[in-house]
Amino acid sequence: MVSVEDAIIARLDSHGETFEVLIDPEAARDLREGEDVNMAQHMAIEEIFRDAKKGERASVEMMMVVFGTTDPVEVAKQIVLRGEVQLTTEQRKEMQEAKRKRIVAEIARNAINPQTNTPHPPQRIELAMEEAKVHIDPFKPVDAQIPLVLEKLRPLIPIRFEKTQIAVKLAGDDYGRCYEDIISFGKIIREEWQPNGNWIGVVEIPAGMRIEFVSHLNSRTKGSVETRVIK
Repeated sequence: MVSVEDAIIARLDSHGETFEVLIDPEAARDLREGEDVNMAQHMAIEEIFRDAKKGERASVEMMMVVFGTTDPVEVAKQIVLRGEVQLTTEQRKEMQEAKRKRIVAEIARNAINPQTNTPHPPQRIELAMEEAKVHIDPFKPVDAQIPLVLEKLRPLIPIRFEKTQIAVKLAGDDYGRCYEDIISFGKIIREEWQPNGNWIGVVEIPAGMRIEFVSHLNSRTKGSVETRVIK
């Protein structure tokens, strides 16, 4: 359970009533991003309040009207999903920064500069986001925010999300140690074993990961891997 001091207030106003719960801010974020959260483990107090600061409990009758249940854990979940989550300035800043880093990493992983067909370094993406004054929502999922971020970035830097296909040739002994690495980068769309025991496959990965992918395989095979960009 989160302590009362570290908890935030999530509030929902409905039917002329206010319903509040004291909740761990990270749990509230995870829940709103679609993750499965055990609410009972993240509530400071397993109670629903009309005014949490004053300790005034919400009406049981109105909970049934608004939420269809009086179970505080289920009501708390609905409050977080449907209502407003109040963060301190410091909490909001920390959560926004963490979300910003995840967005930058995802864009760097998937995007390229279409003029040069090379990845954008994360620092370049971060600087462009600062210049574009991109607002990061600490509760909105990364995937939902990326299209809006790209829209802001396109007037400043040439950028495009793209997949690339790379032909990979591995000795049979190298295949076993590289397979998990390959599928962690992308997906194998074609593969075959040659009579001499070599493995040949076509791997589709985010375009921004091309250099890292090839470098990683070279390191794992001590340079014996053969790769070729198909598209």
